[in-house]
Parts: sequence; structure tokens; C-alpha cells
Amino acid sequence: MASVDSAVLTQILSQLESLQVSQQVLQAKLDSLANPVSPGMRPVSSHGLSSPTRASLSSLDGTPATPPSGLVPSTATPSGDKISESAPTDKERERALYPGRVLLSTYPDQHGVKPVPLKWGAEDPTERGPVIPSRLASSIKQRNAIGAHSGSYSIYRALAVAMGTLVPTHKPDYARTEPPVPIPPNAAWFDPKKIVSFDPWGHLTPQVFRAESAAGLDVRPSIAITKAHIKLSEIDESSRKGDILVDGKIVLKSAPLLNADGTNNNADPGVEINVSKAAIEPVWYLPGVAERFGISESLLRRALFEETGGMYPELITRPDIKVFLPPIGGMTVYIFGPVSYMSDESKELTLRVHDECNGSDVFGSDICTCKPYLVFAIEECIRTAQRGGVGVVVYFRKEGRALGEVTKYLVYNLRKRGGDSADKYFRATELIAGVKDMRFQALMPDVLHWLGIKKIHNMVSMSDMKYDAIVQSGIPILKRYDIPEHLIPMDSRVEIDAKIAAGYFTSGKAVTIEDLVKTVGRTWEETEH
Repeated sequence: MASVDSAVLTQILSQLESLQVSQQVLQAKLDSLANPVSPGMRPVSSHGLSSPTRASLSSLDGTPATPPSGLVPSTATPSGDKISESAPTDKERERALYPGRVLLSTYPDQHGVKPVPLKWGAEDPTERGPVIPSRLASSIKQRNAIGAHSGSYSIYRALAVAMGTLVPTHKPDYARTEPPVPIPPNAAWFDPKKIVSFDPWGHLTPQVFRAESAAGLDVRPSIAITKAHIKLSEIDESSRKGDILVDGKIVLKSAPLLNADGTNNNADPGVEINVSKAAIEPVWYLPGVAERFGISESLLRRALFEETGGMYPELITRPDIKVFLPPIGGMTVYIFGPVSYMSDESKELTLRVHDECNGSDVFGSDICTCKPYLVFAIEECIRTAQRGGVGVVVYFRKEGRALGEVTKYLVYNLRKRGGDSADKYFRATELIAGVKDMRFQALMPDVLHWLGIKKIHNMVSMSDMKYDAIVQSGIPILKRYDIPEHLIPMDSRVEIDAKIAAGYFTSGKAVTIEDLVKTVGRTWEETEH
């Protein structure tokens, strides 16, 4: 009986939510009738010519927009240099860029709104369709995605447009930008439940959606693949000790060092690592993301709308649009060895899924094991590639367990002032953030499916959340191992012991709750080990 009552209640709540959304849509339409959009203004340029502007939604004709000729790039600088007298005022530039009233939202049945069809998971890219979030005149009526390309960097684009250093209608030239190594389609691309956190066609967009781009739609890639040499001082040291061997293929000897006068320095220049890498921006398929987290799509949309300060009203008003480009960091994939080996189950594959830690990864802070783990994993990937396999490091932009660096530093302060013992480690984070961790690894395996990985021979990680997410997504892991004891910095022992006691994987000794009070970190006052 209780289950029936619960089901009825859930149905009632769902209907109430639908009624609320409908009421909001009707109210917005009434408001638009009461305050109609004013006709687009056409400011006079400095040459006395009427300049074309970006049209408002109500007056679009679907043709590609041209840069407003009345907009002269601003010559103002932070140092206060005087702007040319011929330059338009900020108010004139604003009217030229945005001639109508502020358009807060659109609606599914609004006149002229006809999104480009997008079928997530379709095998044929033509049937799948491009992702178009652009509000440019050439695309705004046909948008099929909410948000903006480039994640959090879209804010800098807005600044560049406002300052006049970027014309909003600039059309990128993607000639000769195609990937130097192939990441070809595989069966996971065509399963709408396997990859829901980014666009698997993102690196092929300029090629597979060339016709749509030529027709004037603002179609942009959300993935870029390239090749590079990476150089790390820790790998240099491992090479000098003989732990990493120069093979001329994966590991190369660096060019000679130079003295200040330009002559060659006889010191050992170290080594470089030959890698392929891919940068991936988030593109969320909302039904799939909601299902992955076990919540309704309507709840996901409402939470995203509310907890971003109402930044994206169309999350509420456009239930027909199923794709959202969130303003968050993406990820980078580093591949050691032949890219094609990732989809070959007979080839040994070593994996590290690493979440960003600027303090340790870049600046070497010893309060955590992030950099030692990353360096150790890179070395393991190199060794695997030199044995005839392939290594993969996926670097996610989830700073401070996705709580952010400010929160992380506040937690550090609390820990150091409250007696930095392992038994208080997780509690300190909860007191500040209200939660231990917000990385939520449910979306993480998507990138592995995109790469074509079907089996992982070695995983360098002590995280059960990562391990479970990968295995539950259908990819078996044959072996997992953590960082060797001798690589753990003294001050990060607090973190490691707290994680082990909490149930994280370890190949070493067990740590009990009683042991945690004995593991204490360095105080601020200590300067010597």
C-alpha cells in the first residue's frame, strides 16, 4: 500500500511541476505581448553609412550576419590610453551589437523557432546532427543546445566582444586543423547511454558537418586532437637513474641545454615523451546525464537553473532542447604509444584517471599525493608503451574534488589550526563544503568508451569510486595498484591513511580508525622535517 501511495504522490508532483512550467511559459508570453521587442536599431557608422546589426529573434531572416561596420575595435587599454575620437561610444556599440530588448529565453512553439534536428547516439552524423548553441543571427532560430562553446572560457569571449577586440560574427577557418591521429567511431558512439557528457563527434565537426557550416550555421568543434612532446623534471631524474629508458620512439633525448651566451651546456639535458593528446569540452545530453545519476531530467534541469543563479532560463522554458554545454572545465587525454592500440584488447593498457590539483600537480605542494601519483602513472604508461602496449592518462578539471581551490585552501586552514590528524581529514572538508567529494565519477567512463577502450590491464588508482564507475560501465579492470610507499610525501600521510581507513583500495597494510589519531601532519610552524 505504501508503494502505491508513493507512486501516486510521485505522479502528482510530476504533474504539478509540468503545470508550473506551463504557467511560467504562459506568463512569459503575456509579458512579451505587454512589452514587445523594439525594432532593431541601425547606428550610423563613423563613415556615415548605416551599419548592419545582429537582428533580434523576431526579425531574423536566417541569413548569415555580417560584422557591424559601425563597430570600430576599442583602443582603450587598462593603462587609460585615450580612445580615438572616431570610435563609437559604448552605448552606440551596445546598440549595434544588441539592437533589440534583452532576450532572456525562447519557447518551443515561438514563431520561427525550428531547432536543427539532433538525434543523440545516431550512427550517421548527418542523422545525428551538429550541436548548435550559438545566438548569432545565422543560428539563433535553429539552436538545438543551451549554453555556449568553450565552457568557462565563454566568459572571456564575452569580454572580448564587449571590448571590441573580437567581432562576434568571426567565422573560424578550420582548414588544416584536423586530428593528426585518428580517433574513429566505434559502437559506443552509437549508444545514447554510453557517452552522455560530451559530443563524440566533437573532433570531426568541421569535416562531417561541413555542409551545415557552409549554409551559415555556427558549427564548432568541441574536441581537438594533437601530438606533442612533454618534458617533466621528475622523468628526467628517472631517466638518469635508469628507471626510464630512452628508446627513440616513446622516450627521446632532449636537445642540448644552452648557456646564457648561447653555447652548448654539457649538462645532461634529460628526456622528452612523445604523446598524442586530446582536449575535450563538456557537452551534456541531459536525459542521459539524469539517468546516469538516477534522477529525473526535470529535477536536473531545475537544479542546474537554480544553482547557477538562473543563468540558463531555457533549461526550464525549452524542454525540447536536450543538450546543454555547462560552464565547467573539461578534460585532457594523454596517450603514450600507438593510438590504435587502445581499442585492441590484445594490447596491454595502463590507465590513470587523474583529477586536477593545481597546488600539487603544478607547484609541488606536499600536503597531498596528487603529483607523485601523476608522475608515477606517467612512468607506468611509458613502461607499458615500451613493452608494446599503450598508456592513457585522463586529466579532469575537477580542482579540489570539484569543490574548487578556494574551498580546498579553507579546508587546509581548518586542518592546520585544528590538529591535522587523519581521523579529522574528511570531517574538515564536510564542515566547510557540506560534502566530502563532488567529483561524482558516474560520467567519467564516457571518455574511455569514446577512445574505444574495452579492457584495462592496469589501473593506477586507489579510488573505489573510479574503479566501480569504470567496471559498472562495462569495462573490466584486470589489475589495480596504488602508489608505492616510498613516493608518499610525509605531510600527505594524513590524506592516504584517512582514505585507506575509509575503504579506499590499498596494496599495503590496513589502517584502522584507532590508527588515524596517530597520523598527524606538519604544522605551519614547522620548517624542518
